[in-house]
Amino acid sequence: MAKRKTKKEAVIDLKPKAEKITEQELAKLQATIKTMDQLTGEVGVMEVRKYSMMRAMDQVQGNIEKLRSEFREKYGTDNVNIQEGTITYPENNKTNQKENGEINKKD
Repeated sequence: MAKRKTKKEAVIDLKPKAEKITEQELAKLQATIKTMDQLTGEVGVMEVRKYSMMRAMDQVQGNIEKLRSEFREKYGTDNVNIQEGTITYPENNKTNQKENGEINKKD
């Protein structure tokens, strides 16, 4: 079977192409970009603050670990009530400290 050749019709756009967007569109675009830039800046500031706060938290955590180590060395435990300062000794450790610092074994 033979193929027919078809003639392609050329489409010509007679509408003139715009060279610029309207003043209203430009103002809306600029306002939107400005808002995005402000938000990006604010997020950056929050990230810097977050980083600083995380470093401060690491330092405080290190201080807590140092105190716990000191308590374990001095009192044999780091189980301290932070409201009252009372020490809770483990059940398996059958020692009790008197006020004068001497250690007595429980019977």
